[in-house]
Amino acid sequence: MRLFSFEALRTDCDNFFEGVLFQEELNKLQTHLKSALGEPVFPSKSRLPHKVQQAVNGFGGILPGQTLYYTNTGTDSILAMLWPWKDGQRTTIKIIQQGRNSN
Repeated sequence: MRLFSFEALRTDCDNFFEGVLFQEELNKLQTHLKSALGEPVFPSKSRLPHKVQQAVNGFGGILPGQTLYYTNTGTDSILAMLWPWKDGQRTTIKIIQQGRNSN
């Protein structure tokens, strides 16, 4: 995550990252997330799988206007949640890596 200029770093540990970035960094971040995790799974026309919904709920849930990236590597699940601020200038990002036994 050092590739990006964050307004605030809230948490930065081995399996959980939370920070706030300005709008001008968002496109670069989304390109990086798509490359690493694939296309967003939310918003989507289909419902999130129960296991994904449970994991997301444990970190504040996901609502319309927000974006969720998710991948499962077989041993780990990785979630990236983007929560835009009402000011249109900032977005909170949470990235969580969960091992198979932590779900």
